[in-house]
Amino acid sequence: MKKFTCILLLATLSAMSLHAQTKDWARTDRYQNNNSEISVKPKAVFMGDSITDNWGNRTDPDFFTEHNFAGRGISGQTSCEMLVRFRPDVINLHPKYVVILAGTNDVAQNIGYVDINIVLGNVISMCELAKANKIKPIICSVLPSREFGWRKEIKPAEIIKDLNKMLKEYALSHHIPYVDYYSAMVDENGGLPAKYASDGVHPTLEGYKVMEEIILPYLK
Repeated sequence: MKKFTCILLLATLSAMSLHAQTKDWARTDRYQNNNSEISVKPKAVFMGDSITDNWGNRTDPDFFTEHNFAGRGISGQTSCEMLVRFRPDVINLHPKYVVILAGTNDVAQNIGYVDINIVLGNVISMCELAKANKIKPIICSVLPSREFGWRKEIKPAEIIKDLNKMLKEYALSHHIPYVDYYSAMVDENGGLPAKYASDGVHPTLEGYKVMEEIILPYLK
């Protein structure tokens, strides 16, 4: 009986290990069907996390449809996960531009602590991949936030400010457009006012309208 129990346990552990190995942790499958259905090259692909995901798929999808933009945001994702799926979700679509908005979930430590220098490096890698494939990268500032509802122990305001400074310096030194949502939306406490984000992180429609007004000139 003990021998049978040990064999059963080993089989269970092996199955769990196989599942962990085969799990698509970067969610490269999320837009697989959408990508295969594209017949006209998008003018721009917006790469990001839930802020981009909500923007293109829920709050204001008409903005993307009207301008032939493709939203490729996935809720909860960090910059390293975006980097992994950059080829299927950006390069293979052959857009003219890629709009990169990354960093919120890195600061929130969604997959553990990540130094902001690593976040910068991931954004740089995405820009280099874009350039190598004749796609024009655009780097966006991380939106301001004073608190993450799912990571209340983290105080993100100053970290985001520092990360944005690094992103801007890199962008300007490499002649890459830097889109500054942060300065237009930050309040006196280093966060997003309620009219722009009711939860302090994810923009309302009014917040997205501000972002649309800022980004559009870079895509014309």
